[in-house]
Amino acid sequence: MTRTIFVLNGPNLNLLGEREPAIYGSTTLADIRDKCLVKADSLGFTIDFRQTNFEGELVESVHQARTDACGIIINPAGYTFTSIALLDALKMFDPPKIELHISNVHARESIYHNSLISSVATAIMIGFGADGYELAIQAMAGMVKRD
Repeated sequence: MTRTIFVLNGPNLNLLGEREPAIYGSTTLADIRDKCLVKADSLGFTIDFRQTNFEGELVESVHQARTDACGIIINPAGYTFTSIALLDALKMFDPPKIELHISNVHARESIYHNSLISSVATAIMIGFGADGYELAIQAMAGMVKRD
């Protein structure tokens, strides 16, 4: 079995550190990637870390994960609330899936309260800031070892 966890990031997350720092903090996506690599390595896993602003590219990453990953951690960003295509792709991925959001989406405007992705997620990580990524890797390592 593969020991690779896909960490997938949706639109606008490439601007972390610049985009609404009062909500998302000052940590960049590159900083998050570096921390994820270290955390995964300490647990005996590798990370395939990706970000895209394009829905179809995110769907293609989920398709690739079906053969190349033992789990997916996904921050779908704006596609959380709009993408039936991403939802359908995630339905076809049987191993564990963690939906991740940097901010507490339930403490924000109501448009952010209804995730399409949550219905297929094994677990949800919300509101831990950039640290949520490392927490999600720790959790995913535990879920994969149980399977």
